[in-house]
Amino acid sequence: MKITETVSRIIEPVIRDLGYELCEVEYKKEQGNMILYVFIDSPKGILLDDCEKVSRAIDPILDEHDPIPDSYYLSVSSPGLDRPIKTDRDLERNVGELITIKLYAAINKKKEYTAKLVSYDTVSVTVELDGNTFTILKKDIATIRPYIEFND
Repeated sequence: MKITETVSRIIEPVIRDLGYELCEVEYKKEQGNMILYVFIDSPKGILLDDCEKVSRAIDPILDEHDPIPDSYYLSVSSPGLDRPIKTDRDLERNVGELITIKLYAAINKKKEYTAKLVSYDTVSVTVELDGNTFTILKKDIATIRPYIEFND
């Protein structure tokens, strides 16, 4: 089992009990240091105090289980507004919303579309663009992100 999967299994119940959602766990080397990134979310959003609360709760549990053999830094944060939409749970949250899809190969001479997410299943997503609905296979999608419109 990968380190990220083991860590997720250990900390997810604690994070859930605190009223947050565990979005993702990453473990990677940056500037010569190993960093364990824990991304959390909640319907109310995430503030610095939330990150600190979760960090203090999971740090002793990680020490107790010791799933990472190397020394590392723990970083708890929000995934951000433009986090990639990766899971069915992410897709469900965004049904009816505008998303930006980047493709590996062009469809109708375009590799990027901003459209409303209509539905999804295990192999595809269906979007609406300019009144037309079309389906794109997940295997053809490089990334999906929420569309963020900035107002002046």
